[in-house]
Amino acid sequence: VQLQASGGGLVQAGGSLRLSCAASGFTFSSWTMGWFRQAPGKECEFVAAISRRGGTTSYADSVKGRFTISRDNAKNTGYLQMNSLRSEDTAVYYCARHRLPTGQPMDEQASYFYWGQGTLVTVSS
Repeated sequence: VQLQASGGGLVQAGGSLRLSCAASGFTFSSWTMGWFRQAPGKECEFVAAISRRGGTTSYADSVKGRFTISRDNAKNTGYLQMNSLRSEDTAVYYCARHRLPTGQPMDEQASYFYWGQGTLVTVSS
């Protein structure tokens, strides 16, 4: 199982970025995928998750209405569209694969077993 996150970078507050998570080594369409982030000096926190076929999504309150999670099962790739970025969104962002076929619960870090290497998002104010 490999997960490769990309798309991070430096952006001004109010700007947008789209992160990608390229998956390989497993049947991508069979697993719930999630995004997490870890800011400097803080614990890793849940950002968003999407069910196997994309019919169910979950978001942290801090990103609701600004971030959109999606997936393209034909391309084995997940996405996180981030709009209206704020300085507090600065973090390393990780994509992860759920450990259970049920994909529940979606918002708990312990529910995810495979993790990508992370991509750094820096939002300047």
